[in-house]
Amino acid sequence: MATLNIGQVCVKIAGREAGKYCVVIKKMDNNFVFITGPRELTGVKRRRCNIDHLEPASYFLKIKEDESDKEVIKAYETAGVLKKIGLKKPSPEKIKGEKPAKKPKKAKKEAKKEKKPKKSFKEKLLGKPKKKKEKKQEKPEKKPKKKPAKKTKKSKKKTSKKAKKKK
Repeated sequence: MATLNIGQVCVKIAGREAGKYCVVIKKMDNNFVFITGPRELTGVKRRRCNIDHLEPASYFLKIKEDESDKEVIKAYETAGVLKKIGLKKPSPEKIKGEKPAKKPKKAKKEAKKEKKPKKSFKEKLLGKPKKKKEKKQEKPEKKPKKKPAKKTKKSKKKTSKKAKKKK
């Protein structure tokens, strides 16, 4: 078991976040620590983790206990760990937690109507409009199927495996 201190950069080796980098934020007890990625940077959520599931890396960040994700990202930058690990700094919108404004449903429908229909390959070559096939609106009625007559039991001759092989 490795001793993990606050600010130690680690790699998760178990679970769905395995192979991703994280930072120890707080020591819970001898077996558990509180970690963060942060999620915007490495994809690791802020959560409690067993120390057996962490592999300490050779990097160390100067942070306080229970530091916010913004401060952890700044500590990554000042220590120069982002470049060493190969991570990209997230955009300011992601750091703030803002989501881009969504268009109302009516605006989406209007935008779809305004788009011109795409020309097919034949239309592009020949310049002729494509004819649309009319769909059949009426479905023919299904006739009930007749059940076949029951077969009477016939006596079958039992043949041995040797007789079958000879045939």
